[in-house]
Amino acid sequence: MNKWNFKKVGDNVKIYDPVTFINPDLIILNNNIIVSEFSFINAGQGLFIGNYIHISPYTSISGGGYCILEDFVGLSTGVRLITGSDDYSGKALTNPTVPIEFRNVDRSFIHCKKHSLLATNVIVHPGVTIGEGAVAASNSVVTKDLEPWCVYMGIPAKKVKEREKHTILQLEKELKNKYNFKNSDYTSFIKY
Repeated sequence: MNKWNFKKVGDNVKIYDPVTFINPDLIILNNNIIVSEFSFINAGQGLFIGNYIHISPYTSISGGGYCILEDFVGLSTGVRLITGSDDYSGKALTNPTVPIEFRNVDRSFIHCKKHSLLATNVIVHPGVTIGEGAVAASNSVVTKDLEPWCVYMGIPAKKVKEREKHTILQLEKELKNKYNFKNSDYTSFIKY
């Protein structure tokens, strides 16, 4: 399973080829994870993937910053997590073929808290925290933090309603009791 030389790999991790991993030595994979085919995952400065995570086909994580996916996060088909970006203001040259001294690159982070869901083709910009249980609807563009247990949609994403959390949290508790499950600990990973 660790043919990519990940930093850490837990139990029941399934990766369906073809998938591209950049900087796999900076990727922590916990337990019960599926990474579906045609995903592109650049660990950047570090990538933490918690427990019970599905990364759907054609998803990408890029930008060169940090990314944390806490437990029970879902990334639907075509999601784009962008953890950093070139300066496009005209004050520097852009793209990775240009020597770094001629560029102005902002490496940042994306943090998806537990039970958050990003629907099909959602784009998340650098420096954003997706709150616990928050949902971004299909084709939304997320440029600012999302509040916990709310549903967002649009370009840019705006809150449209609250999400019921009690059933989800009760089911998590039952899963923990039945399978002796403990939440993954990403606190030592945080560097942003």
